[in-house]
Amino acid sequence: MEKTFDTLLARMQELRDLGGLIGLATWDQETYLPPKGAESRAHQLSTLQGIHHERLVDPRLGELLAWAADNKSLTADQRAMARVLTQERDRAVKVPKALVQALAEAQSRGLGAWREARKQNRFAVFQPALERMLALRREQADAYGHDGERYNALLEGYEPGMRVARLTPVLSALRDNLIPLVASIQAAPRKVGDFFQGRRFEPEAQWRFTLRLLGDMGFDLEAGRQDKSIHPFSSGQHPTDVRLTTHIEEGSLTALLSTLHEGGHGLYEQGFSEAHYRTPLANAPSMGLHESQSRLWENLVGRSRAFWTHYFPALREAFPEALAGVDLDTFHAALNRVTPSFIRVEADEVTYNLHIVLRYELELLLIRDELPLGELPSAWNERMRRFLGVTPPDDTQGVLQDIHWAWGEFGYFPTYSLGNLYAASIYRAAQRALPNLEEGLARGELRPLRDWLRTHVHSEGYRQPAEELVRKVTGQGLTDADFLAYLKSKFGALYGVAL
Repeated sequence: MEKTFDTLLARMQELRDLGGLIGLATWDQETYLPPKGAESRAHQLSTLQGIHHERLVDPRLGELLAWAADNKSLTADQRAMARVLTQERDRAVKVPKALVQALAEAQSRGLGAWREARKQNRFAVFQPALERMLALRREQADAYGHDGERYNALLEGYEPGMRVARLTPVLSALRDNLIPLVASIQAAPRKVGDFFQGRRFEPEAQWRFTLRLLGDMGFDLEAGRQDKSIHPFSSGQHPTDVRLTTHIEEGSLTALLSTLHEGGHGLYEQGFSEAHYRTPLANAPSMGLHESQSRLWENLVGRSRAFWTHYFPALREAFPEALAGVDLDTFHAALNRVTPSFIRVEADEVTYNLHIVLRYELELLLIRDELPLGELPSAWNERMRRFLGVTPPDDTQGVLQDIHWAWGEFGYFPTYSLGNLYAASIYRAAQRALPNLEEGLARGELRPLRDWLRTHVHSEGYRQPAEELVRKVTGQGLTDADFLAYLKSKFGALYGVAL
């Protein structure tokens, strides 16, 4: 075998192509797959992931990567490509192909069981599939190797370099800051009512508005598309083929925020440097950084008064009956209403991270095998009462609300909170670099922010670890200071209280 970078590049491209097909099959599973096709799709994904695993652990690829590690003539980007693929391969060689295929089948079957459990509103229907997935994830963590904390091995797949010993203090401090913050807001003299109660927003009009937002924020609809799913998600097969989904409900406008959220992911996927296409560098260095882009667009932009100064008149035109007599201030306050609620994806900015801490604490217990699975719904409800003061009325609005555990994505949830923290710091850096950013948003000018993010975040791809990139962009690493300052300033003004 000839050892040249072109030979290695061809292997990288093959792996990226296979990954893209796996992503496409998964996206279809969530959008257009007929119900009776679930079993065949489980087998197809198992086969594809098995092939991908075989190519990744091929000893000849290991030889090429070892050659690249010793080759001083490679460019900085070539060395980065080899480094990232080596990290991925080093983990993969530790996992038997049979386990990879078993996980793929368990994911597909888990998804079907989760959907059925939601229909029946009974966690017990999902419990056997989740038990199987947990057993496989523990086995996978042991195969990866760890220092006694299995969760670290799984967390590494989403947030490289992050460990429970560092993450727990970050999330615990966030929890301890947010619980009294929520209490202060709820006790504030100024109140915001349940604006959306009883209003109807025609689904097709919502759909058209979401597409307008995607276009305005710079998402290329000729290099991507949006569809509908139970749980909004995004899937990047290639920067020229990025799939998004949103979820529309007549009684709310959460679809607009979901589209901004997934659109933020989509802009990241479309923003990788063309020189990195079909290589390991056409990737975010962590899911926390990826989530920073979705949370930035959903919250710091999409819930801002400047944004709705431009878009609210158009929204009133789209929903003349539902918004008759409603002014911008009333709508903006309602969109930012702080109230403990059952559903994570509908949570306000202040309470959202409490939903994440809840899931993180339960995941740790589950992976450590310290919580009997039959007690998971009651453990969930107990934390909901303690953190948010509410108790879900049923399993669908409680322990069954998220798709992540059906997929076996243990270690993913903390990236949402890391994304919130990174987003606040990155947006603050954007404000410093673009002094007229807010005035531009009020005129509907979203592209300057997209372009700044593309230059400073997206196009960097996986050249460097997430926190190093954040430090380069903002001047500091992971911190909750910017996020908490943002919350206190924004919601103190909205509720007329010093926070």
